[in-house]
Amino acid sequence: MSVTENTAPARRSGGRTHFLYIAVIVAVLLGIAVGFIWPETAKALAPLGTGFVNLIKMMIGPVIFCTIVLGIGSIRKAASVGKVGGLALGYFLTMSTVALAIGLVVGNIVHPGEGMQLNESIAAAGQKAAGNAPHQSTSEFLLGIIPHTLVSSLTEGLVLQTLLVALLVGFAVQSMGSRGEPVLRAIELIQRLVFKILAMIMWLAPIGAFGAIAAVVGATGMDALKSLAQIMIGFYVTCAIFVFVILGLILKLVSGVNIFSLLKYLGREFLLIVSTSSSESALPRLIAKMQHAGISKSVVGITVPTGYSFNLDGTAIYLTMASLFIAAAMGDPLSVGEQISLLLFMIIASKGAAGITGAGLATLAGGLSSHRPDLVDGVGLIVGIDRFMSEARALTNFAGNAVATVLVGTWTREIDRDRMHAVLSGQDPFDEATMLDEEEETHTAEPAAPRG
Repeated sequence: MSVTENTAPARRSGGRTHFLYIAVIVAVLLGIAVGFIWPETAKALAPLGTGFVNLIKMMIGPVIFCTIVLGIGSIRKAASVGKVGGLALGYFLTMSTVALAIGLVVGNIVHPGEGMQLNESIAAAGQKAAGNAPHQSTSEFLLGIIPHTLVSSLTEGLVLQTLLVALLVGFAVQSMGSRGEPVLRAIELIQRLVFKILAMIMWLAPIGAFGAIAAVVGATGMDALKSLAQIMIGFYVTCAIFVFVILGLILKLVSGVNIFSLLKYLGREFLLIVSTSSSESALPRLIAKMQHAGISKSVVGITVPTGYSFNLDGTAIYLTMASLFIAAAMGDPLSVGEQISLLLFMIIASKGAAGITGAGLATLAGGLSSHRPDLVDGVGLIVGIDRFMSEARALTNFAGNAVATVLVGTWTREIDRDRMHAVLSGQDPFDEATMLDEEEETHTAEPAAPRG
């Protein structure tokens, strides 16, 4: 298929969705206005945003399952899967450490939180957050990855359980050889159905964005934003430095891709994340767009879902700066040793909380409760602005996973550079109507491409 052959239908299908995302922007602005003018009414609109995000989350299990099974099942050698997974996990561990280090450096330079006051109501909010924090031992976490039945992971919405089942099914289909191709074709049809449903759900995005933004602005107001502007601005700037400088430099050196071109290509996904404050709402679209950009199914199918559980760069930065902020606000700054031990514990604990709404705040409270109980009350200091910081966390996590997918594709030589250039330059637009390329309908009947 040439670039020109795919351009026409993609542009026809993208025309209507162009107005959809304009409507999302308008809905966000209206939501902010309603939140400031009628705060009580705005808070009652929260179910609109929650309902939309829940509709997206309803589809995440099937999307991850189909993507991983198709990615692994179409590879002839199991060793290739291990190579992709090993590179991805190694990269995730390295970048999480870098994100922690950046958060520590900036936090120790800016000293956020000094001069804040802790009253009884704020302390109560901190205790409430700690009470909602997940408390799991290592064995409980590992056992929690195993679903009750083979299909329960798809119905319960647990990402790690879905990952496990999809890996088992993918390897099983792969071991069947040519006899497994009917299974792959059936799963591919299911994937097309799932993406079609997602495309239909996306038309509710303006309503969900309006309700979500109105509710958070109505509940927070300007007072909390003004008093906590220092930590918010510091966190946003730190995330920007990490994405545009650290990730941008690595991406350019390794793959030759410009970070701004990649983020522009994912612009609609970033808008969706901002309006819903959830990176999960854009996960299915990231999978589809990375495949469209020329990265193989196996790399996308393994890297993106795994990254959503293990590549939480934004969360790492948040945990670092929030801990330093709380300690400074309560007049008991953390020593260097305490910073390192506490935050290493938190970044491990965050893996078990991945995909849970408010997981960042819950993990922060849980970590402080186990390491520095005297600081738990201070969590209440950032409860009011956690939603706004959650958006920056989600945006950074999403950008990190997009970059990771391109890097792993480059390292494994499973990336079509000409296709990537055509897509990022706008010559080969993404098909918004189906979220899949038409050429993929027959891919399972073709022999796998040789791996470099």
